[in-house]
Amino acid sequence: MVLIRSIKILYLIIFFISFNSFTQEIKWISLEDAVYLQKASPRNIIMDVYTNWCGPCKMLDRNTFSNKSVINYINENFYAVKFNAEGNEVVNFRGYEFTNPNYDASKSNRRNSSHQLTRSLGVSAYPTIIFLDKSSNLIHRLRGYQSPKQIEVYLKLFTDENFKQIQTQEDFQKFYNSFEYEFESR
Repeated sequence: MVLIRSIKILYLIIFFISFNSFTQEIKWISLEDAVYLQKASPRNIIMDVYTNWCGPCKMLDRNTFSNKSVINYINENFYAVKFNAEGNEVVNFRGYEFTNPNYDASKSNRRNSSHQLTRSLGVSAYPTIIFLDKSSNLIHRLRGYQSPKQIEVYLKLFTDENFKQIQTQEDFQKFYNSFEYEFESR
């Protein structure tokens, strides 16, 4: 069992690293795989919580998650998870199994029932970008569409433990005002 788990972790890490070297898209993985990878190679998690019918979610994919600077930064610094907030996926997270018991397949591209994990994470608007620390604890919920420039601030704040230095709104404002943008606009 331990050997199989070690082989799976090694396989996922090799796949993740080799995929990142050649890709021009974000390497989205499942939440279970991200948590699993954290055990061998700790990184924070970024989770795009979206729905199929959400216009701003599609804009986020088209304009932000397709930006070369955003892609490279996320692939190098985070485990990236894309999660359909109204989907039918079974997710095991933090010792619980989350489902969508009221899911209606006939509404897969329209408003559907909210997934249990969506509610557990406190998501009430789409898109919401969730940041989890290296132990899969919630750091922050970022609601709404974010341009590459807007998301850069949060990506760099939540890459490692830097966010722990921000204790007040004034601390964040100081960080924000001194922030130097580096991402390309396209």
